[in-house]
Parts: sequence; C-alpha cells; structure tokens
Amino acid sequence: MPQGKVDPANIPDDGLTTRQRRMLPITAVHTGPGKGKSTAAFGMAMRAWNQGMKVGVFQFVKSAKWKVGEEAVFKRLGELEPGSVEWHKMGEGWSWTKKQGSDEDHAQDARDGWEEVKRRLNTETHDFYVLDEFTYPIKWGWVDVDDVVATLKNRPGTQHVVITGRDADPKLIEVADLVTEMTKIKHPMDVGRKGQKGIEW
Repeated sequence: MPQGKVDPANIPDDGLTTRQRRMLPITAVHTGPGKGKSTAAFGMAMRAWNQGMKVGVFQFVKSAKWKVGEEAVFKRLGELEPGSVEWHKMGEGWSWTKKQGSDEDHAQDARDGWEEVKRRLNTETHDFYVLDEFTYPIKWGWVDVDDVVATLKNRPGTQHVVITGRDADPKLIEVADLVTEMTKIKHPMDVGRKGQKGIEW
C-alpha cells in the first residue's frame, strides 16, 4: 500500500496536519474515450463501502431496464449492511436509445436528477457519490456546469464525488482534485466483436 510520501517542497502552507488532509473531500473526474471510466468509479465506491462509508450511485444515462453487474453487487452489499448503498437511475437512457418523450422531457429528467443530488449533498446523505455518465447532460446543456462547479466547491463535510463520462467540461476538470483520462489504444469492437458478459456488463 502506498505510504503517501510527499515532497516537502509540495506540502501546502495551509495550517492543516497530515491527518486533517486525509479527511479532505475529493472530487474526481474519469473522462476520455477509453473503456473503464465507470468501472474505475465503482471500484472506488467498493473501497468506500469497505471503509464503512455510505455510497450513493446516480446513473444519468442508463435506462432503468438495463441491468449492470455492479448494481447487482452493490445491492448485495446493501443487504449485508442495510442503508449503506443506494442506486438510482436518473432517466431513460436517452443518449443511446430512442425513448418516448421529447428532448426537453429527458433534459428535465436530468435536471431533476441533479437537483436530487444537490439536495443530498446539502444534507450529507452519503459519504461517497458516483455520478455516472454525468458529463453528458452537462455537455448537452441540460445541467448548468456553473451550478455543478459551485455545488461541488461549497458542499459541506467530507463527501467524496466521482463523475464519469466522455468530454468533461473544462470547468469540471478545473474544480476536480483528481482527473483521469481513459485513452483507447485498442478495443475488441474495433474489429467487429460484440460486448461480452463480465467485460461490458
């Protein structure tokens, strides 16, 4: 396990102890065209759960009909520790499939989902949040990026937030503490292969 050694020249003059810095909230963004953004976020969420944190997952572009493996795992974890996990699908999968309703209907679903996340951040409902595919409603103008940035900057407590999706807004990247870009080198689908159990879902 990394010991977290820091170059003395990089220690901030903020008056905080090392222990206090370990308690600071993290905003993470997983972006880029490569596979693994959500997978990495769910891995972090599993670590958080193992540390006794309450986890909230909010999928902004996944249809309620789609079943993903991570959801099944986290539901089981929630059964082991009642109240430790909540999983919400905030819309109808509008980015990948045609659904009933107009773009404005879907935009309103996204805004309603974001307002719910804001409410939970304000009341410190969870310790660790995954906002899966959240970069898309921001990119499409359905959710105001300035509102997102202000909310993340001013959230109370030590709540961690991980946001996934391609094309993260530069303002989102700026406010984040941890940004990872997944870059695709090769993918089986490039040569016509299909999604597989245990790999894509």
